[in-house]
Amino acid sequence: MERWSATLKVPVHHANGAARCCRVAVSLCTSPPSETLTAPSANAVFFGGDRAGGTGGPVVERLSDPQAIAEVLVSKFGGSVNAWVVEASTFNGPFAVYKEFVPSANKYGEPRSYSHVGFPAASSTLSLLSNCLEEAKNVLSRKSNPVSTSSLPPQGHEPKTVILGFSKGGTVLNQLVTELSHSQTASSGHPSSAEQELLGHEVPDIRAGTLVLPTTKERFLNSIQEIHYVDVGLNSSGAYITDPNVIGRLSQQFVQRSQALHFVLHGTPRQWCDRDRIWIRREKDRLLHLLKSESQKAGGKIQVAEKFYFADKPPNLEMHFAIIEKLDVSI
Repeated sequence: MERWSATLKVPVHHANGAARCCRVAVSLCTSPPSETLTAPSANAVFFGGDRAGGTGGPVVERLSDPQAIAEVLVSKFGGSVNAWVVEASTFNGPFAVYKEFVPSANKYGEPRSYSHVGFPAASSTLSLLSNCLEEAKNVLSRKSNPVSTSSLPPQGHEPKTVILGFSKGGTVLNQLVTELSHSQTASSGHPSSAEQELLGHEVPDIRAGTLVLPTTKERFLNSIQEIHYVDVGLNSSGAYITDPNVIGRLSQQFVQRSQALHFVLHGTPRQWCDRDRIWIRREKDRLLHLLKSESQKAGGKIQVAEKFYFADKPPNLEMHFAIIEKLDVSI
């Protein structure tokens, strides 16, 4: 299996009809010799944080590049995954603002609250990835023959989804967890007209669209099997989801499902030992406690692990980015 990589700028459609463009680095599975897109074993979706380029530090500069992060994801999760590295559509100076995904975000990208109403993060993520997939097919079709999708797995075997949030990208994870706690088990049919309207565009009615990516927000949410918080943190509260009602509902959802949901909290002293932002560690500890408690109630269908990196070093910006390469994604 080979890969096709590029950095695309594509629109993300919001439920209110508005559209902004996000930069997304992709590394997609293809089959030689015609670069035919093939279905992955999983889609690894990484939401980035604030901009920190221009520091002069080689580690920070390299891991500020979305394409470099996409390559890291493939090396971590395996050559059969599709990697998608998402940047926020809006930056207020260096501050990433994921307004389409987290509607309560202020001008600095800090959330005032998390609500499942309208499922904005699931809808926006699926809209963005679907548009990326269409753009990739358009590019590949111009290079060779029209893109076929013959090398797909049997019907019903959709790829799982792995979600990663780095730094402020963790706010999107919190929103997705909130929505996942209110989701319903997906049906196997095509999206309804109402679902297409919510997405803001038609989901591509082709086999690649149904097996490379989920076709509805419900199917997308139900495909999530791993959630990785990667050194998340904010200058305000809300870096981690700490609502016991959300985690309780999530546990109730997964008692009825066949697959488990794995949470991994990755951190460095940069965030977890910041004396000026002590709420970050407190929120992390609170989420960890809630997940461990609900794991027992859910019969192990909710799993959680905590992984601390560079524990013997003083906090610095380099470790905040270096954790991306050091990630232990085993579950």
